[in-house]
Amino acid sequence: MEDRKGDHISLALNSQTTHNKPDPRFDYEPMLGSEECGELLPFQFLNRQMNVPLWISSMTGGAPESRLINQNLARACKQFGIGMGLGSCRILLDNKKHLPDFDVRKIIGNDLPLWSNIGIAQLEKMMKSGEYTQLTDLVNQLQADGLIIHVNPSQESLQEEGDVLYQRPIDTLNDFLSKTNLKIIVKEVGQGMGPRSVKELLQLPIEAIETASYGGTNFSRLELSRRIFGNASLLEPLVFIGHTAEDMVDTINDYIENGLDVKCKQLIISGGIQSFLDGYYLISKSKLPAVYGQASGFLRHACESYESLENYIEAQILGLRFAKAWLRPKF
Repeated sequence: MEDRKGDHISLALNSQTTHNKPDPRFDYEPMLGSEECGELLPFQFLNRQMNVPLWISSMTGGAPESRLINQNLARACKQFGIGMGLGSCRILLDNKKHLPDFDVRKIIGNDLPLWSNIGIAQLEKMMKSGEYTQLTDLVNQLQADGLIIHVNPSQESLQEEGDVLYQRPIDTLNDFLSKTNLKIIVKEVGQGMGPRSVKELLQLPIEAIETASYGGTNFSRLELSRRIFGNASLLEPLVFIGHTAEDMVDTINDYIENGLDVKCKQLIISGGIQSFLDGYYLISKSKLPAVYGQASGFLRHACESYESLENYIEAQILGLRFAKAWLRPKF
């Protein structure tokens, strides 16, 4: 105790919050919580059981370092009871030698969500060629629960090797849903979606929408930085279009309150989630059962070491427990 009190004296002058305003999203209620109030209980999501409302958003696949990253992420999912979306599995459609980069079901175990991933441009081509049944084989090979379809016209437009979309993604999705029994999640990749797109998706019989909103990893900006021609800076305004996670949650809540026939029943809130407080606030606000997802935060630590990743997730859980016990979101 003497050491701790000594620390208080030496650190007090550097622990002022004079120039920082309190987080306006919460009421801090120190009289009304307890350790028990902050307990994170197991819950059902995507027909699986999870222990923490945290999702590892789709990131990487096919690069030389992907295997170790995905294995570290899957190991963490198993340890903490969280769900995972794989990065784009497109490369497996061409060459199965990369299967070990994605094949993590044995690591994550059979009880937690694990989802494969393909782009809307690849799906459009496979629908036109009749090769879409390969996607069922892909999901089965990975022992995944279903297929995430990422819709990314902005990224494709700014990517020098990008694909062209010849029909509306919503039409491709409707066509695919009429022909497959696969469970489907639909996401963006860093720009989010506007209200009309969200409305169309909510009315489809899909398992979840992942917001992948503006404010996090922006794949349009990433592709722009890869361009070798001189017009990259002229295209930069396209990077700054989109919708935040809170915008999208509010939009979905409005549709639900106004009686839209919602067939999609779950939400993964991602994009711009910088901390557990962002995640806690938005999943509390959502009128659909929700978890929050991150990509770059996990990736940064998974690349460093498993211990770093473990410490990061432990901090997320500690913060969530505190928030659940002592904070009341203001909506």
